[in-house]
Amino acid sequence: MQTARSRSARFTAVLLILLAFAISGCRHKKYENPITKDTQQPDKVLFDKAIKDIEKGRYEVARLTLNTLMNTYDTSEFLAKAKLAIADSWMREGGSHAFAQAEAEYKDFILFYPTLEESAEAQMKVCDIHFKQMEKPDRDPSHVVRAEDECRQLLTQFPNSRYAPLATQRLREIQEVIGESEFRVGDFYHHKGSYPAAANRLQTVSDHYPLYSASDQSLWLLGDSYSKMGPRFRQQSVAQYQKIVRDYPLSPLAEDAKTRLKDLEGEIPEPDPVAVARMKYEQQNVSEKGMMGKMWGPFSKSPDVSRAAKSGQPTMTAMRPTIPASVPVPAGAAGVTDVTLSTTTPGNTTALDTQPDARANAGQPATAQPQPQGQAQPAAAEGATPQPTLTPQQQALPTNHQAPPGKKVKQPKPKKNQDKK
Repeated sequence: MQTARSRSARFTAVLLILLAFAISGCRHKKYENPITKDTQQPDKVLFDKAIKDIEKGRYEVARLTLNTLMNTYDTSEFLAKAKLAIADSWMREGGSHAFAQAEAEYKDFILFYPTLEESAEAQMKVCDIHFKQMEKPDRDPSHVVRAEDECRQLLTQFPNSRYAPLATQRLREIQEVIGESEFRVGDFYHHKGSYPAAANRLQTVSDHYPLYSASDQSLWLLGDSYSKMGPRFRQQSVAQYQKIVRDYPLSPLAEDAKTRLKDLEGEIPEPDPVAVARMKYEQQNVSEKGMMGKMWGPFSKSPDVSRAAKSGQPTMTAMRPTIPASVPVPAGAAGVTDVTLSTTTPGNTTALDTQPDARANAGQPATAQPQPQGQAQPAAAEGATPQPTLTPQQQALPTNHQAPPGKKVKQPKPKKNQDKK
């Protein structure tokens, strides 16, 4: 018993020593001085002193010195470097408050010096601020969304910067986290049996994040969800399996997708050579996590981005919610983006009396299925209820409240007669 306690105490001591070394290493990390010439100018002396204070972790003293430089020597050649160093000191200090201050300083620097090369560096550090605060896919996504916006802003505003390749890879890693979050929700709905909701989430993953590492699994669940939503969604199901065969030919699900296509009588496409080359490159450049990364992973709040793509163009548009496939689109509603309002002459109710109004059918149950445009309603025999043969397009749309296959729906128990003794 004593031996186990001593081992635990030694292990705790080793962890504390390693943590102290890590903190001291971050605090005394060398700050790259952008001005290397050795002069005795007062502004240069102040700037060098502030840089040394930043390296030694005296961030508040460094910021006071830099503010003194900027207020005293307003025409100094070190003015832009001093403003950037203030933002860097906040970022090195760390913490949510310091990160917020650093972001504000970087944004001010970009506003005042948009043509300097350091503006791209400042925008890259804004992206890193939110990237460092990202959490796992099943947690708060606010920093993930902000990191995606800031990295996309760098690629849009500074496309030829030397930070553009780094921002592109950052964007792939960020979109890996977003894709994983959407995939988990879609997988949950699929197992629950809410196939329209699952299809809506998984369709978003397929459309917006094709570089997501589990895109083939997402397409497989998407095709299965469409196939269980009824005959009218057969073509959508076929399209997802075809996409697996064409765009993810090296996936272990490719052969199963071909089998599904044969069962659905769908055409089996040829694999895309570009997709084959891309998947081979990803397999050869996969990032393996080290022993410490595997041990610390379950306890870390940061997401795992080791499976993120290393090639390909990330999506440059923000993800927007889509309309589920089970939501009917009214006839003639396509393309309508605005609604107009007109007034009538006071006392004139002719329009309300003569034109069709939705209130006329209020409270009346619908008894007939809508017919396609251009076709007449079938005449019903007198005294008989018509039973038209419905095409897949006329069948009832699926809902998220249907029970999954293999599960029985519990029927409500009849209430006992209270008068019976």
